[in-house]
Amino acid sequence: MQKWAVLCFFVLVLWSCEKPFVPDNAELEPQLVVEGYIEAGERARPPYLLLTRSVPFFTEFNAEDFNANFVSGAEIRVSDGEDTVALQEVCLDELDAQQKQLAAAFLGLPLDSIGFNICLYTDLTFSMLGEEGKTYELWIEAEGQEVYAATSIPPHVPVNEFDFREVPGEPVDTLARLIGLISDPGGEANFYRYQMGINGGPIVSPAASVVDDRLFDGQTFEFPLFRPEPRGNPDLDIETFGLYTVGDTVEVKWINIDKAQYDFWNTLEFNTANQGPFSSYTLVESNVVGGLGLWGGLSASYYNLVVEK
Repeated sequence: MQKWAVLCFFVLVLWSCEKPFVPDNAELEPQLVVEGYIEAGERARPPYLLLTRSVPFFTEFNAEDFNANFVSGAEIRVSDGEDTVALQEVCLDELDAQQKQLAAAFLGLPLDSIGFNICLYTDLTFSMLGEEGKTYELWIEAEGQEVYAATSIPPHVPVNEFDFREVPGEPVDTLARLIGLISDPGGEANFYRYQMGINGGPIVSPAASVVDDRLFDGQTFEFPLFRPEPRGNPDLDIETFGLYTVGDTVEVKWINIDKAQYDFWNTLEFNTANQGPFSSYTLVESNVVGGLGLWGGLSASYYNLVVEK
């Protein structure tokens, strides 16, 4: 398994040339922070977003502070160039038990791990679902600030097939690695992301979830899909990192995104993987004008697999 462990290590630390950033903890006016999406594909979804306020970089933050940091009463509109919808605010505490389960699945969070009242904005009429090839503009007015962002949903490139394989080195009966086969369209820039759900759990991202096609434009190529590890796991085992347990069920969410969203996740994941006393900070890219964060369109397909060898 030594070669696989080395590969996993390099996935954690690999990056392009990033801009170093020294955070300033001065008292600055809080900015609006957006995390919003609209999805096309077999599970097309309406626009939805979380809206919070920025805090100084070195601020101590607990669950109560996080709960108070959601921005309520915002006016939010999304347009696809033909129609415009106004998003409505919905908070977790307003929902019954079944609705909370659905909302947690929608957000990709286990319900029992949510220790605060999450509030989000969405189109409750489902009158605008994500469509490939469309551009979606976002306008937000809240707390005297105005925010604008735009995102496009690219055509979807599905995974041709999946293959669970032996781990490198000495065989291990209980573990397998997962490989996907993708045929990349030639002559155009494509940006991919993937997320995984294990045994019916929430669909979450691995440590390095995005890749572009600069090295394999127009080729059919194999792509390793690593099992996500819990954030901040103190018991991380590099020898089993990214591997799947035989008998488990896996749900793969395979995603196409635009370049702005790729840049956001690439720089964010670089920062996450390089935390420590001797690391440098990287400025996380954003497509939000007048605020921080991400407004992202995506096209996705879902695959359910059983880990076997």
